[in-house]
Amino acid sequence: MSLKPDDAPPPFELYEAESFNVAAGDVVSHDPHLNTDGEALYRFLLEQSEVPPQLHLHCRSTHEETRWRTVQGDNNNQTRQESYTETVVDFDFRIDLSNLVLPHVTHWSLPDDQPAYRGRMCSELETVLGKRKATRDERKEFNRTLKDRRANGLPPWYPDGPNTALRSSKSPRQWADEYTMSPKHLKEFQYDKIIYGWNFDALESAVLALILSNKPFYPGNPTVHFRFLATKVYVRPDNRLSRTLSNKWLKFLLIITFIFPFIWLFKRFHSAGGGRWRTCGGAYGIKRTKTVPDLLSDELPAYHDLPGPSTSSSTMPMDNWATSDEMTWLNKWQPTILRCVHSRYQSSTPLRSE
Repeated sequence: MSLKPDDAPPPFELYEAESFNVAAGDVVSHDPHLNTDGEALYRFLLEQSEVPPQLHLHCRSTHEETRWRTVQGDNNNQTRQESYTETVVDFDFRIDLSNLVLPHVTHWSLPDDQPAYRGRMCSELETVLGKRKATRDERKEFNRTLKDRRANGLPPWYPDGPNTALRSSKSPRQWADEYTMSPKHLKEFQYDKIIYGWNFDALESAVLALILSNKPFYPGNPTVHFRFLATKVYVRPDNRLSRTLSNKWLKFLLIITFIFPFIWLFKRFHSAGGGRWRTCGGAYGIKRTKTVPDLLSDELPAYHDLPGPSTSSSTMPMDNWATSDEMTWLNKWQPTILRCVHSRYQSSTPLRSE
């Protein structure tokens, strides 16, 4: 029997979860449905992963100058000269490289033997006997590896290939289910977005060397660093306290009134307090013009003008990751960077990279 038009089921509608942006473009959601339905949480993360993170290069230089001012003395008929130090900005500008970040995302998860937040307020490892707290040395080694990996533009699954990016014994959907089944009042699920493919440390050093070569044009000490924006998605419970902690001004008020330490103790030690899940995320390659190892990304050939044989990921040292792409970009932008330095350019609006 066929259904009449009036008897047909209503069209399927995607659920739009409540969310808002916080500092640096990160996303926070307190939607109650995301805290009770693992499938809804998983779909929300997939939706958020379709928005790549942003990449800015920030160049700034300041110096201190001693200046004098006339002040009134104790006797109203007398004045005196007083020195003071003032910070002077030589230049301060940003370059937006976000258009070079490819939209394709590769989902990744941390392996069981690496420290990660897996439902408690401390980092843990997953073992055959269950979860155990990570030692201080394990955390230090992992943080050092994480810092080096991101500075060199290595993907989260390095040194393996992207086909093994999901290295946890649990899938992202299973982690979402575990989060939604938790009864904790101040729990949090965090999804991290990572940009890879360029040696960011090497490019920072190259830009800094370029600026320092023109030091006679300004007296200050320059700094150059990349800023990764819109890199985190947070899901938190739908209760008044959790929403309060997501508001930086209300959180600051709790800190200065000495209420926040009690909340921290509740999160840290109470069985119904807090818990964090930070085990997975998305990785986004940066556009390249030369062939790079297969481990960088499985979608790169579609964007390459010069396809060719790849290098084995198991034999490639980290110091070889700085290729001609970074220098090609710098050569193109060198006149603009020097012009901004010479003119003492200052603006909070980023220059757009092509």
